[in-house]
Amino acid sequence: MQLTLLNWLLAFAPVIVILICMLGFKWGGSKAGAVSWFTALIIGIFHFGGGPALIAYSQVQAVLQTLDILYIIWAALLLFHVADEAGAVRMIGLELPKLTGDRMMQGLLIGWLFASFLQGMGGFGVPVAVAAPLLVGLGFNPVQAVVMASIGTGWAVNFGSLATSFQTLMAVTNLPGPLLAPAAAVLLGIAGFACGAIIAYMSAGWKALLRSLPAILVLGAVMGGVQYWLATHLLWTLGATGGAMVGLVVGVGLTRLPLYHLPHEDARSLGAVDDPAIPGAVDNTSADTVKRSLPIAVSAYVVLVILIFASNLVQPLEAFLNQVKLVLKFPQLTSAFGVVTAAGNGRAISIFGHPGSILIYSAIIAYFIYKRAGYYKPGAAGRILSKVAHGAVNSSLGIAAMVGMATVMSNTGMTDVLAKGISQVFGRTLYPVAIPFIGALGAFITGSNNSANVLFAGLQMRTAQLLGLSVPFVLGSQTAGGSLGSIMAPAKIIVGCSTVGLNDKESSVLSHILIYGVILVVIMSIATILLIGTWS
Repeated sequence: MQLTLLNWLLAFAPVIVILICMLGFKWGGSKAGAVSWFTALIIGIFHFGGGPALIAYSQVQAVLQTLDILYIIWAALLLFHVADEAGAVRMIGLELPKLTGDRMMQGLLIGWLFASFLQGMGGFGVPVAVAAPLLVGLGFNPVQAVVMASIGTGWAVNFGSLATSFQTLMAVTNLPGPLLAPAAAVLLGIAGFACGAIIAYMSAGWKALLRSLPAILVLGAVMGGVQYWLATHLLWTLGATGGAMVGLVVGVGLTRLPLYHLPHEDARSLGAVDDPAIPGAVDNTSADTVKRSLPIAVSAYVVLVILIFASNLVQPLEAFLNQVKLVLKFPQLTSAFGVVTAAGNGRAISIFGHPGSILIYSAIIAYFIYKRAGYYKPGAAGRILSKVAHGAVNSSLGIAAMVGMATVMSNTGMTDVLAKGISQVFGRTLYPVAIPFIGALGAFITGSNNSANVLFAGLQMRTAQLLGLSVPFVLGSQTAGGSLGSIMAPAKIIVGCSTVGLNDKESSVLSHILIYGVILVVIMSIATILLIGTWS
């Protein structure tokens, strides 16, 4: 189809609809996604020549991609709530501040390391909801706590939640993980240093930031390095989790150094979150007398790490788990205007070897460990399932609608028209500046790096091809920008604010977090410009 201003505007219309619905009308992702999906269908059929067969097959492709994504989302939430219901997450969070009275190090331990660990395991707003009340209990004000917990997780979003966003990137682009992982891991590793520096500054000012530089350099290098190694060795599902776990161990070690091991100023530093007056402080242990053990508390995550390593590195086990796969073959699809989508297999979903299934195995084992230890109150299973359903339904509907929209746009040629227009406007030289901002915009709008990758990964890939840029690096910059944009998303801010008594005061948090978030995305733009020319 010929590139004209009208064609480009119509191709961009579904994205404009999302902007209007979410920013103008304040709609949620599921409702806005449904309207944008319907908009893409109408324009794709009546203007871009999408016939009945093309539309039907596009939606079947979308269903497969959606299942691939949601398998992880639901399972990750299940594991988190299995541990949270047992009081395990809260216990880990309470133990960390007892290591030092240094306010800056406490901010790093909770707002950066522990929040990133939670992002690796669960994500979806959970890290902020858990870490922010703990920071309030340590004496940080509620706005400061929510912003710190949000910023601290930015580097861990793409390979967090068992690499849900990265799995989405692979599913949408149909490119292999080993090709995409290195660039994304490098860029997010760079972002990690900046996240730590912002946390240190917010904790205690410029002097604390200068004093924290040795710790930030060590922790950033360790977490970014571990994430890079895992992501580039087929273990991207453990990227953020592994990096944050090692970071926590090293961080605990750093608190033993004289520079960072200060005496506690008062008893409040040790356990103020036990005070029921503090918003969001939920004590799962108050109704029983069971004494929690830290090794048992972390057992859910230990089991997960063992199972993921075993399922990826033990070849007989990997082969056994991946025997059953759901895969469909699609015919060649051609629009009325000659846009061709080649025939081939859709996204293959391993029923028993998928990252989602590994999460489910871990959740089941952890549930029985906690139950045997007496960590659950009556009715725990029902509460766990209810929380999982409540947390996943809306996001699932939004992702399904946006995946459906993205496949229609791709197969009817709308994405190609958008890519050609952007490539002509920016050109090869300036386009790298825009890459992470496009990803960040998608995540800010939708509240999810998953959805940002669904919306724009195909567009970014096609633009990179047209401009002769490295596709893996462009996609790495896209998902890195989306990771940082997601921490600024109003949907996630609302979750964090609700746990520290800031209901209806989200604008105060948003105004602060936008400043730091934009700084992080600018850093990604600079890194993209500097590195893309040398990336093969």
